[in-house]
Amino acid sequence: MARTEDAPPAPRLAERRNEPVAIAAAGFHRAIAERLIAGAESRLIEAGHEGQRPVHWVPGAFELPLAAQTLAETGEVAAVIAVGAVIRGQTAHFDYICQATALGLSRVSLDTGVPCAFGVLTCDTVDQAMARSGGEVGNAGEAAVDAAVSLINLIGAAEG
Repeated sequence: MARTEDAPPAPRLAERRNEPVAIAAAGFHRAIAERLIAGAESRLIEAGHEGQRPVHWVPGAFELPLAAQTLAETGEVAAVIAVGAVIRGQTAHFDYICQATALGLSRVSLDTGVPCAFGVLTCDTVDQAMARSGGEVGNAGEAAVDAAVSLINLIGAAEG
């Protein structure tokens, strides 16, 4: 989702400002992932996050769910931001990778109770991915942080 001038501001962290928020990044299409990471890091700062933001690289999007689960199960992170890009090719591989990644990351959140935000682009072309990683359509890394911050705040309020 692109941010426009009239979009609401980034949510602010009400709780857990100093806890690490891990970023799991798919290395396939690395230049796009780096743009998503930059958006996520900048948005975390805007949200008032003062903790560490370690980046953990994995080969591709298919590996993101296990990386996110491993990070979440440490009990040391407030959230995991998963970023990367899957670009459609000429085979059904795209569909399998996208589905496995989305379902796996969702399962990590539900199984661990640690927010695992989906900042993975699933695009038909590299141009679409560039537009969604800091181009004219916004930055999915920023949107993933907004989701994670909202969930961190919700969980904090519910525990509170």
